[in-house]
Parts: sequence; C-alpha cells; structure tokens
Amino acid sequence: MSTAQNSPHVDPIFSPNPRPKSSTTREKPKVWHYLPPLPLQSSAYFRTPFSLVLAFKWMISSWLPLSERLIILALSVLSWVFFHPAIEACSEFALGWITQIYLRNLVLMTFIAGGLHLYFYSSKKQDNDLKYDARAQIEKNKKFTFQSQVKDNIFWSIVSGVTIWTGYEVLMMWSLANGYVPMLSLTDDYLLLALLIFLVPIWETLYFFVIHRFLHWPPVYKTIHHLHHRNTNVAPWSGMSMHPIEHLLFLGSVMIHFFVAANPLLIIFHLQYYTLSAISTHTGFQGLNIGGRMVIALGTFHHQLHHRFFECNYGGLEVPMDQWAGSFHDGTDESHKQFIQKRKSQSLKARSEKAHV
Repeated sequence: MSTAQNSPHVDPIFSPNPRPKSSTTREKPKVWHYLPPLPLQSSAYFRTPFSLVLAFKWMISSWLPLSERLIILALSVLSWVFFHPAIEACSEFALGWITQIYLRNLVLMTFIAGGLHLYFYSSKKQDNDLKYDARAQIEKNKKFTFQSQVKDNIFWSIVSGVTIWTGYEVLMMWSLANGYVPMLSLTDDYLLLALLIFLVPIWETLYFFVIHRFLHWPPVYKTIHHLHHRNTNVAPWSGMSMHPIEHLLFLGSVMIHFFVAANPLLIIFHLQYYTLSAISTHTGFQGLNIGGRMVIALGTFHHQLHHRFFECNYGGLEVPMDQWAGSFHDGTDESHKQFIQKRKSQSLKARSEKAHV
C-alpha cells in the first residue's frame, strides 16, 4: 500500500483504474476518480502508543508551511485589523457596525466559495486532476432549490449561512463589549490566545461529531439535514449549504466562549474557521495542483466518504471520534466491505424488530 502523497491506493472497487472486463466477470462500477493515500488515519495526538515526535510533526504539518488554517488565520487578522468595528462601538446594537460585519462576511463567502468554484468547476483550470468524484454538478433536478445544485448551494450559503454567521459574530462582540464573555488581553494573554487558536480545530471536531450524529437522527435528518445531503457529490458552495436550523447548530460552537475567555480576534477566527474550512473541505478536490505539485490541501476524502455513503465518518480526523464510536471508514476496500456488512446487519435487525411490533 502506497503512502506517498498523490499516490492512490489500488483496490477493485475504489480504484481509478478499474479491472479489465472478462467474459465471466462483470466489471464493478468505479466509485472514485482519485484516491488519496490510504488508509486514512486520525491525528497523531490520540494514536497508541503515543509518540511526542509524531504528534509534533502532525501539529506543524497541519499549519505549516501553507495550509487552510494558516490562510484563515491570516484572513481573520486582516478582518480584525482593517474590516472590524472597534469593540467599544459594539456595546450597543447599531445598524452601522452590524452591516459592516455582514458585508465583510458576505465578501469572504463569495470570494472563497465563488473563487474556488470558478477555478475548479467553471474554468476547470485543474480539469479532474486530484478530483475525488469525476461526476459533474447536477444542473436540473427538482430536489434542489431552483432545480440546480449550484444555485441551490449559493442561495442557502448566502441567505441563511452569511446571515447566521453574522448574527453569532454580532452577539459575541456585543457580549465581549458588555463583559458577558471574559476578555483576553492581546498583550498580557498572548500565549493563552495562541493556545486557544490552536485548539479551535480540535474543538470543531468534537463539537461537529456530536451535532452531526444528532442531525442524522431520522426525524431531524428528514426535516433539516437532508438539505445539506442533497449534495452527494460536493463542491465549494456545498460546504455551507444548510438548513437555517443546521446553521444555528453548526455555528453555535462559538457559544463556548461564554465559558472560555476570548477576544475579538479569537471570535473572528473561530467563526471564519468553521465557515471557510467547510467551504474548502467540500471542494471535491484533494488540493490545488500547480505544475504537477499539490501546493495546498483542500478537500477531505474522510468527509467525501460521508457524503457518498451517509452512515460513516460523522466527525473529522483531528479527534478519532468515529473510531471510538465504530463509524469510521478509512477509505480502503476492506473497510468498505465491513461498512456494507454492518449496514446490511443493521437493516436486517430493523426489519426484524418492525416485524415483531
């Protein structure tokens, strides 16, 4: 099994190079166009036996030399310095500073999601290189708003996503300004601030797993989460295409700062990380490939598997919640067979229980 970057694992179901046809064997349909190195592995923070060296390498590689986290942190700093109201102005709700935050968030959403969509899908600058699923976006289907996947995703991302993102940011800034959220000093608490910024992705994985399992509870899935899961083949605008109630749950992660100290920069980063990383990880591509070299990782095959098969990989790789809960799919053929067998067993059990009611 290859572990080299951009070197796909070969198996009969997932391989981008399917088996040759024969007179006695039907060819299995190809599921994926591109595969990352497999099996997928969770972060080194929770592996046993624990290795401090591997954990340190994981931490450094997840931020440096160029990563979505580092870019989002840079955007957060720029947003805070140049496009954010003074915290003193936030002590009272006023249309001026609220509109300033909304417009900045709208520009960020449009620039990031729109820019990635333009590059990968409209202009096809990378063709299908490093693209997990080679299928095109759905243009005409009644299950989508406006019968178009792209238009549907843009609508829900902007109308609901940007509005609720801004609403949470406004609430937290007002709470900071009025002392309802403990304030960190940039000069005196810079080490704690750096630690909390580092912990945001870990908290995101824990929080997301919990709410995501709730969203897959059948009554909630049918009324709320199905809107996001209409996207079986994801693209940048799919990341924040959600029902308003799901946006409230997803971005509600920032409410932890009523108990954990923060400052405006941390609040901005927290919300931008949740929002913008959702866009980048739904790109549908492993990364941005320039000159035959992947310069930055974007999509996550771990979550792509979830969109394709629904009942696996509810969390992320930062904390192995799926391994602990028994819902992990590592992308290999063996793991997929175990997943299918488990799903069949659960289906048979459900039918049996229904028959005895």
